[in-house]
Amino acid sequence: MILDTCTVASPVGPLVLFARGDALVGLEFADAHARRDTLGRSLERHLGAFTTRDHADPAGAATRLARYFAGALDALDAQPVEPHGTPFQLEVWRALRTIPAGATLSYRGLARRIGRPAAVRAVGAANGANPIALFVPCHRVIAADGTLWGYGGGLERKRWLLAHEGAAFADRFPQGALALDAR
Repeated sequence: MILDTCTVASPVGPLVLFARGDALVGLEFADAHARRDTLGRSLERHLGAFTTRDHADPAGAATRLARYFAGALDALDAQPVEPHGTPFQLEVWRALRTIPAGATLSYRGLARRIGRPAAVRAVGAANGANPIALFVPCHRVIAADGTLWGYGGGLERKRWLLAHEGAAFADRFPQGALALDAR
């Protein structure tokens, strides 16, 4: 199997894209070598052995990223994605795609959204295992108190992405200005 790949420059650092046909199967921050090794092993476990070939715009994802960073915050929404994981992870990742740009949701709120209110920690673990950052917007999940918590790309990137989208969160705004579901 051949996966199309490229590295895209972005305001949050270089992004490495992996696509199979018309669907994005992976996105990692180029400086996150340990995570990229984990992503490669995960892709191989789910897709089988693969090789990569350079492509200017794998599955159109590079073009969508350019539009997103230029201010078209909904540009990532139409990207076909093909994440690979457990049934529970896939359920969490589908729910992440329903959080619109500019909004945030607590881990507890996400657990409730998928009908598993007691699975807050498992939701956090699935969020952390997301193989297609940005397009499956795990950066939009924050702590119940509105603070930033956990992000494979680092909290500074998460803070930048949320600010880019105009999201309200406690690290940037007073507690009363939060736009999240902490119930």
